[in-house]
Amino acid sequence: MASREPGNSVSPLPWAAALLLVLCMERALALPEICTQCPGGVHNLSRVAAYCEATSKLIQARCCLNQKGTILGLDLQNCSLKDPGPNFLQAYTAIIIDLQANPLKDDLANTFRGFTQLQTLILPQDVHCPGGISAWDNVSSFTDKQICQGQKDLCNNTGSPEMCPENGSCASDGPGLLQCICADGFHGYKCMRQGSFSLVMFFGILGSTTLAISILLWGTQRRKAKAS
Repeated sequence: MASREPGNSVSPLPWAAALLLVLCMERALALPEICTQCPGGVHNLSRVAAYCEATSKLIQARCCLNQKGTILGLDLQNCSLKDPGPNFLQAYTAIIIDLQANPLKDDLANTFRGFTQLQTLILPQDVHCPGGISAWDNVSSFTDKQICQGQKDLCNNTGSPEMCPENGSCASDGPGLLQCICADGFHGYKCMRQGSFSLVMFFGILGSTTLAISILLWGTQRRKAKAS
């Protein structure tokens, strides 16, 4: 058996373990706040857990993430939430969200603005799907929950009147929501103004107005000081 030389007595395994621990800690610190808003982790029998397992994604706290850390699933069921909270927008990339068993207010119309990828939304039984039944392919009601599935793109709904002007194009902005994006060279209300938006003019007017108000306030304070 070959003898071990004194200079080679240090094993690389502890260093590799330490490096792995540091990488895990960095990933934990980078976890979006919405994933840790509610204690515990994703429920084992939830649809979010099933989706994450079927797609071989990573479960961290209350989120299902891809390898880049993008939120694909969010499980906030039974978290005593009256509203999803200010960090909820971090989950705008989610494909599936579970909010059942929460005392949510039944007014979520603008809560899901920007959630264009959302395909499955599970809500308390007494909370309606955002955008109504016309915004989803299927709405199912149960004794303890309501499931909204298959978000519709209202811009592709030929039964709807034209929502955007000639110089703008329609784009989905979440369940039951859309926005009009101005074509190149147009801006302003209903995309009626042609040409690029002048930042120089905007900040010039803003700066002049601010300066005038500052001088007026300074003069007022001077007069009050002399009078006293």
